[in-house]
Amino acid sequence: MAFTKVCTLQDIPENKGLKVKNGETIAAIFKRDGNVFVTQDLCSHGLWSLSEIGYLEGNQVVCSLHMGKFCLHTGKVKSLPPNQPLKKYPARVKGEDVYVAFDEGYMAE
Repeated sequence: MAFTKVCTLQDIPENKGLKVKNGETIAAIFKRDGNVFVTQDLCSHGLWSLSEIGYLEGNQVVCSLHMGKFCLHTGKVKSLPPNQPLKKYPARVKGEDVYVAFDEGYMAE
């Protein structure tokens, strides 16, 4: 699995996301309780940027367009109107550096 360095832990704002790009892939990185989670950046319902206008509410990513919610850990839909999960990407932290395996993205079942 190939990991790419995308940022440092300090770059990720509390309770919000950080947008990162790798080729055609745009992802949102979230930090919660010292753990890093990476999802697709666009909400699966309204094509709204989760990193720029979404936010964290507990262990859920909230899309501020229609207030849809997704599980931060799995990407699964927790509150409608979205009916498709978010694509997740494996992440790894080494020291203060955050790495993402963009080629290993997957959808929750």
